[in-house]
Amino acid sequence: MRSSIIFSFLLVLTYFSASTHAARFDITNRCPFTVWAAAVPGGGKQLSSGQSWALDVNAGTTGARIWARTNCNFDGAGRGRCETGDCGGVLQCQAYGQAPNTLAEYALNQFNNLDFFDISLVDGFNVPMDFSPTSPQCSRGIKCVANINNECPAQLRAPGGCKDPCNVFKTDMYCCNSGSCGPTEFSKFFKQRCPDAYSYPKDDPTSTFTCPGGTNYRVVFCP
Repeated sequence: MRSSIIFSFLLVLTYFSASTHAARFDITNRCPFTVWAAAVPGGGKQLSSGQSWALDVNAGTTGARIWARTNCNFDGAGRGRCETGDCGGVLQCQAYGQAPNTLAEYALNQFNNLDFFDISLVDGFNVPMDFSPTSPQCSRGIKCVANINNECPAQLRAPGGCKDPCNVFKTDMYCCNSGSCGPTEFSKFFKQRCPDAYSYPKDDPTSTFTCPGGTNYRVVFCP
């Protein structure tokens, strides 16, 4: 009887540990140019072409983002500016980045101990991205590899990227402030090129993916 109780306790402890450990995010730059990877939580790191950054994120983390900053210039104290994705003029980001930037978004160990993750173009686009699980218990990843910067509509063009229409026009139709918005000609432009990515704030049904808690992930810039 005692051994049975101990065995049951160990099973529960093993499950709890497996489902709540930190998730590993391997962030790799495959662009032919340097990017300054950014993460909230996590900070930031300069990545030359081919370099990677391993980031451990606590179980239960929500509202998290990873993105690439481009054309940055930082001094020895880690202060400077980036053309896209700038997070308040610091190398070690504590706040979200400035549009346009392609976003990897996630929340860990949520409903039914599932991780929720997505690629979002709601803040525009600056570099192609792959956001995928690397653990065997989950295999469905997301990619946005279209040449959006070169095809960007004239109204949304910005140095180094393609802006989102909310940032440009600041109207409810594009920003979804009332909660009743739908697709627009601009969101359809993004959706046609990256069908699995968020193209406007209410684009949930085809753009949110899940993996079991305890999954590890990769984020690749220019896959």
